[in-house]
Amino acid sequence: MYEVIFLWVLAFAFIIFAVVQDFRTREIANWLNFSLIIFALGFRFFYSFFSGDNFSFFYQGLIGFVIFFLVGNLFYYSRLFAGGDAKMMIALGAILPISSRFFSNVQIFLNFLLIFLLSGFAYTIIMSVILCARNFKKFRKEFASQLYRKRKLSYFSLLTGIFFLLIGFWNVIFIFVGLLFFVTFYLYIYSKSIDESSMVKTIPTTKLREGDWLYSNVKVGSKVIKAKWDGVSNREIREIMKKHKEVKIREGIVFSPVFLIAFILWIISTYTGFDLWNPFW
Repeated sequence: MYEVIFLWVLAFAFIIFAVVQDFRTREIANWLNFSLIIFALGFRFFYSFFSGDNFSFFYQGLIGFVIFFLVGNLFYYSRLFAGGDAKMMIALGAILPISSRFFSNVQIFLNFLLIFLLSGFAYTIIMSVILCARNFKKFRKEFASQLYRKRKLSYFSLLTGIFFLLIGFWNVIFIFVGLLFFVTFYLYIYSKSIDESSMVKTIPTTKLREGDWLYSNVKVGSKVIKAKWDGVSNREIREIMKKHKEVKIREGIVFSPVFLIAFILWIISTYTGFDLWNPFW
């Protein structure tokens, strides 16, 4: 059990450092995530070597790393994660396996992912409400503008929702479907308004960093640098600086605290034996 506690303390320290760095610089350095992977797998290897457990402790960590490498990339290419967040998820794959049995570790992975997703949802809602309150005048104006621009979609959502509510007299499930149409549309308008009113800022091009997400395409002479999910490269930054003094970028919500919250909740659930996936197993 001491080896597991060591890995938990190691991961906790690295996540704390990542959260602080993320708030200060809006990124998680590659060296931090890679160091956690190296330390975790290195410790597992030497523990297995000296304890004589047939390298089970090391192999399970390696399997966890591979599985979470796939999960992290899935989240990244689905545009749910930035690069640093994806690498942090991958690094935790080397930490989470605490059993010598593969299927027990799979259950551990699923439990952590469910806790992570629920924590992420709650955290995002809370942060969006805070951003809305801080920029309420801009948000209100943007919300009205989004409703006007998306009025055709609004009419479709309204009519479809009413249709399902009416046929809900025959089956109550259609009432929930109708409400879902209303809620989904207004959540979309809400998130879009938060994004445009609170997460777009103008900065000097001298403060552009690799990975920053441009708000819109930037024309540099005859060339156009596109606003893409993976952000600008150092070469593109140099080109932009030659022609522009300022540029608009999108800033996402600092998401690293979700890793800290989810990791703490996962340790508590593991220690107490509470498993969110128990009804499904």
